[in-house]
Amino acid sequence: MIAESEGHVMALEGVTVEVSGNILLEPLTMAFPDSGIVGLVGQNGSGKSTLLRVLSRQLAPTHGTIRFGGKPLKSWGERDFARKVAYLPQHTPLAAGLKVRELVALGRYPWHGALGLFRSVDREKVDEALTLTSTDVFADRLVDTLSGGERQRVWLAMLIAQDARLLLLDEPISALDVAHQLEVLALVRRLSQDKGIAVVVVIHEINLAARFCDEIVALKSGRLVAHGPPDEFMTARRLEEIYDVNMGVFPHPDTGESIAFVRTRDR
Repeated sequence: MIAESEGHVMALEGVTVEVSGNILLEPLTMAFPDSGIVGLVGQNGSGKSTLLRVLSRQLAPTHGTIRFGGKPLKSWGERDFARKVAYLPQHTPLAAGLKVRELVALGRYPWHGALGLFRSVDREKVDEALTLTSTDVFADRLVDTLSGGERQRVWLAMLIAQDARLLLLDEPISALDVAHQLEVLALVRRLSQDKGIAVVVVIHEINLAARFCDEIVALKSGRLVAHGPPDEFMTARRLEEIYDVNMGVFPHPDTGESIAFVRTRDR
């Protein structure tokens, strides 16, 4: 049993998810730290997005308990929870007709409500989020005129304006080219370090996960198969266990960081 501690933002005890007779998440017991970046990795259908939806209360677990800040997750009020936890789905909703500043300002909704007044502190939080994500330069542009990388930065700005302590990001770089993938993950890391917040992010690219994450959680067929720092994760044996392919690892020639690759079959 996991002891409750101020050092964890989320603690799961025997959490299971079953939908229409299919078990999407096996009994899972673990805890997430209250700062830094945790990467969720694994094959398609391994349960990564399911776990993120459970943490964000988008999906209720079938069995088990989840605590956040020492309280059962289900006991949190909607607004109080939204002030602490921000969730970015894999497929973000359309923002047709919205300017960048207007979208980022939606992150303040949990703090003032639909009929509440937009106060000076709300404007300050929006301005801060725009500055931190370098989206202030196109604050008055329509969101749907931006590039994919720029749009992702705007959505992250909205989450930062929400002033949450935990960000849950579901594949935020899946539709981006390599340059924008690096840009977005570098931004996430900087935000985590500068604001001291926790991030749980689903990442498919294992080398990027190892480069930008402080911890890695690997799932396979809904089961937890690895949880630890990148240097423990980046071994050929561990990667083969997770992905069911023949993997190799070599040190980066400049940094010495472990780089994973798929071995070719002998002809």
